[in-house]
Amino acid sequence: MTYWLMKSEGDTYPIDALQKKKVDAWDGVRNYQARNFMKEMQVGDVVLFYHSAGRPNGIYGLAKVAKKAYPDQSQFDAKSEYYDRKATQEKPIWYCVDVAFVKKFSHPVTLEVIKADRKLEGMRVRERGSRLSVQPVSDEHFIYIRDGLGGQ
Repeated sequence: MTYWLMKSEGDTYPIDALQKKKVDAWDGVRNYQARNFMKEMQVGDVVLFYHSAGRPNGIYGLAKVAKKAYPDQSQFDAKSEYYDRKATQEKPIWYCVDVAFVKKFSHPVTLEVIKADRKLEGMRVRERGSRLSVQPVSDEHFIYIRDGLGGQ
């Protein structure tokens, strides 16, 4: 099993929206490195659900990968903000995964806490200018957040 952190803008797609839907496509990712990470994901991998641009930035709960990477259909829709005229059905460029809601934390693990906690040194989300919306998380960091910080 691999652990991941996936960012969503809290005012656009909060964890509450995933909780209501139960399972949803994580689409609209338009960064090659993030796309490649999604292509590595396996069903059952666990995700730290992170709100960016919001109230405050931080990890709000857990999700899991429910379906392996498949072509993101929004790249083919000329009316979508995620349309990519270079993408074709035969040669898609962008992929998405389905994620399923697991748990909402009683209190978010804020970016401020993540940056201040020495046990979380090395997490990509701590890096200055880290804007990558999908990133791997080490076993140690994941367990510490899930069992310690997220369980508060």
